[in-house]
Amino acid sequence: MKVENTRAQMRKGILELCVLSIISDEEAYPSDIIAKLKASKLIVVEGTLYPLLSRLKNAKLLHYTWKESKSGPPRKYYHITEEGTAFLEELLDTWKELNHAVNQSTLKLTSNE
Repeated sequence: MKVENTRAQMRKGILELCVLSIISDEEAYPSDIIAKLKASKLIVVEGTLYPLLSRLKNAKLLHYTWKESKSGPPRKYYHITEEGTAFLEELLDTWKELNHAVNQSTLKLTSNE
């Protein structure tokens, strides 16, 4: 069994939380979202991000607006909706609970370092 497969699945599991968090700070263009995720070592490609953005938009958690670009066609910028903000708060609560549970169950392993 390769650890890379498990790492990839763990990253995918928290991607929704991270994308909503990024967009909650300010409206964002997909390439800006990808850059922030890469900077956080949550590497993602457009083929992963666009379906996620579409799913979040269809769930009414995100909305987008078109803005003119100086370097080409208009760009789609995403921003979070009220429903998205409430959903993000629930995800953050869940993340805190999971993080605490994982820290508690792995405390013995990490305290030996």
